[in-house]
Amino acid sequence: MSRIGKKPVELPSGVSASVSGQTIEVKGPKGTQSFTATDDVTLVVEDNVIKVTPRGMSKRARQQWGMSRTVVANMVHGVQNTFKKELEIQGVGYRAALQGKVLKLNLGYSHDVDFEIPDGITITCPKQTEIVVEGHDPQQVGQVAANIRDWRRPEPYKGKGIRYKGEYIFQKEGKKK
Repeated sequence: MSRIGKKPVELPSGVSASVSGQTIEVKGPKGTQSFTATDDVTLVVEDNVIKVTPRGMSKRARQQWGMSRTVVANMVHGVQNTFKKELEIQGVGYRAALQGKVLKLNLGYSHDVDFEIPDGITITCPKQTEIVVEGHDPQQVGQVAANIRDWRRPEPYKGKGIRYKGEYIFQKEGKKK
């Protein structure tokens, strides 16, 4: 039995959901999101609660049960609030700046890195060494933050690079004479 899947997803005020077949659509003050579940689970909306139940007890049905419930819960949260990832840039001369729909990163390469901001994502730079990625889809927010981080991952000797806020980088000891 899935501990996550058993919990019903409650709809807060201002958020509505409708099911047609295997597709659920959630509407809220910040927009609309939809998700098509596999045939292994059943989605039901009743009394401001969304319930996800498996259609059998096969391994795949139990896997889809918990995953589908989490996706629906993230959709309900996403149409009301935003998901956020914060990145820090460390290194001499490393900085970020926003120019329209392009994030310009100066990361020690011979050229600036131009990162196109995808639709549905908002990026802000409160400081030159901080990047905040926000959006309504947690998967897309995490993927964009990971793509930005991949331009210069933190290295283990000096810790230079782009890291998630609060991320611990294990420092290696350098060469000794």
